[in-house]
Amino acid sequence: MNVGKKMAHKAEELKGQAQKVIGRATGNRRLRSEGHGHQAKGGAKQVGEKIKDVFRH
Repeated sequence: MNVGKKMAHKAEELKGQAQKVIGRATGNRRLRSEGHGHQAKGGAKQVGEKIKDVFRH
């Protein structure tokens, strides 16, 4: 996996975690659900890249 992509996917996941925590702390349901979505999206992209790596090597 390309290091740049790996960092971008991890950053998206961390952004989601932060949004989720802030949403939970402030009681903002929209922010919490957006955070959950970003976290899931980043995680799914990481899994996809890892699967690609398995078949490349």
